[in-house]
Amino acid sequence: MMHVVCLDLEGVLIPEIWKGVAALTGIEALNRTTRDEPDYDKLMHYRLDILDRHKIGMKEIRQVIGSIQPLEGACEFMEWLRERTQVIILSDTFFEFAQPLLGKLNHPTIFCHNLVIDADSRVTGYTLRQKDQKRKAVEALRSLNYEVISAGDSYNDLSMLQASNHGILFHPPEQIVRDYPQFPVTLSYQALGNALASKINSDPYPG
Repeated sequence: MMHVVCLDLEGVLIPEIWKGVAALTGIEALNRTTRDEPDYDKLMHYRLDILDRHKIGMKEIRQVIGSIQPLEGACEFMEWLRERTQVIILSDTFFEFAQPLLGKLNHPTIFCHNLVIDADSRVTGYTLRQKDQKRKAVEALRSLNYEVISAGDSYNDLSMLQASNHGILFHPPEQIVRDYPQFPVTLSYQALGNALASKINSDPYPG
């Protein structure tokens, strides 16, 4: 059987973008992410309200994105993995956020959403590619007779992990670990690589 590995982006391969915006602007409330809030729509409306009240637009957000580098070891991990199997990034980020970062990861395939940006570069809304798109993408891949192994770190990754043949948590919050003990927990790329290697019949991750 052919395999596909589906990975989350933020928290797995790159730092959380919204936390970077919080650090740049000094707005502590923007540190809230999908690791804290299970309801994605609620979280996004919360963020958009903060951006509007503080008059923060894409100019400021692009400053943050321009400074972001992949997490230490992420590039090597992705190179190793893509030499062995197909990899798709399933993310609830936005293409306008992700596009400048994909080159730093050697341009993996990504399924994500889009922002609505007005003529003044203010973020006024967002368009979901599809509701619960991570789960539906996995289900579509499985319908094509792929064996899907997925890894993520947040509440919005859980339906993806549950729909996959094998789901793996990577650096998750303790609450998720307690609530979802059925998923193995990995805390390094070596551990994640070895967990994936056992599913795709590959050699172990080097290191």
